[in-house]
Amino acid sequence: MRFDTILIGGGLSSLVCGIRLQRSGRRCLIVSAGQNALHFSSGAFGLLGKLPDGTEVQEPLKALSFLPENHPYSKIGVDRIAEYASMVPGFFDSCGLKLHGTQGTETDFPHNGYRLTPMGSLKPAWLAMEDVTLLPSRDDLRWSKALIVNFHGFLDFNDGFIAEGLGKRGVNCRVETVSIEDVESLRANPTEMRSVGIARMMAKEKNWKEFGESVRKLFNGEDLVIVPAVFGFNNAVIVEWLREMIPAEVMFVGTMPPSVPGIRGQIFLKRAFEAVGGTFLAGDTVLDPLLEDGLVKGVHTANLGSITLTADNYVLASGNLFGKGLEATPDRVFEPVFGLDTDFPSDRAEWCDQDFFAEQGYAAFGVVCDNSFRPFKDGMTVDNLFVIGSEVGGCNSLYEGSGAGVAIMTALSVADSIITGE
Repeated sequence: MRFDTILIGGGLSSLVCGIRLQRSGRRCLIVSAGQNALHFSSGAFGLLGKLPDGTEVQEPLKALSFLPENHPYSKIGVDRIAEYASMVPGFFDSCGLKLHGTQGTETDFPHNGYRLTPMGSLKPAWLAMEDVTLLPSRDDLRWSKALIVNFHGFLDFNDGFIAEGLGKRGVNCRVETVSIEDVESLRANPTEMRSVGIARMMAKEKNWKEFGESVRKLFNGEDLVIVPAVFGFNNAVIVEWLREMIPAEVMFVGTMPPSVPGIRGQIFLKRAFEAVGGTFLAGDTVLDPLLEDGLVKGVHTANLGSITLTADNYVLASGNLFGKGLEATPDRVFEPVFGLDTDFPSDRAEWCDQDFFAEQGYAAFGVVCDNSFRPFKDGMTVDNLFVIGSEVGGCNSLYEGSGAGVAIMTALSVADSIITGE
């Protein structure tokens, strides 16, 4: 089977790259093993929230010049990052996903906003989906009283943490629960009482209307109502309907994974990729790549057996350690598909910090690439293979708050390199 480009991995970076290539006339195949980081996403995208030295970033584009030369953003260049950043909202809108952000005094420069996390803290974000509220600053808590509403028995929404976090910032919080018959039925099986199961129930008109009415009855003059982000699994319009029903500002806050906004993003991006002719192989794994003279000549997959898949270019986007794009033994970290060179400290003590909230070294592990994101194997580049997303070395995107940004920017950069033949 012949394609112009084969992409390995079905997450954010692979889908963005695949959509851009398909729209340029390339014939693409995405091979996806299963769940990816989108299923754990908050629905907000970080471009750059913190520099490697810990300095908090307000205007990401203005901070790019302070990054080390091996950072993925430095390889792409400030001008191209700025160009891509300006086109990202329109790109996602064309896929059916509306994103919003905050702006500083200079509208040409995106300004980080802040989203409320499930732990009750505020985290910087560049853009967010419709149902994620972004505050202009950490101090912009414009509410005095908040009503936090959870579903009875839903443990993956930490209403207590949220109330505590807002309480420390001067917001008086009241926590209430509601019971919806269809949601109560999920409690018979603990594995179903999760965000996705509730979201499927809330897709029914009678259920989201009942929830909205229940919140209205609990309402007692609060200026903010906080509910779990389990609405609009396939269509965010339910979010707007609930906002119209409830007589206060409504904030949808993320739950423990899986993430309903993230899965919605996956659904819409996959749909957009297939709508322009892309082929998506779900539940399959790439095996036995054929490499010769510094080029990938073809790959096989677990499901297709002896059938060889060939392409002019290949894109590896299977994630970091989290997505099994990298694997580890007690003494080394390796890339399992092509055996590419990886960057990690030889001293295992530097791999992680026992303080869970400290910067974790393993999050910076990645494949060694040149400035065009072509990887090295045994010290030599593989000229028709590219690496994008969290598998690219050179940054700790978890610490920096740059995960989605690195995924999107490397995807667009590599797509353009393939299109132009550079």
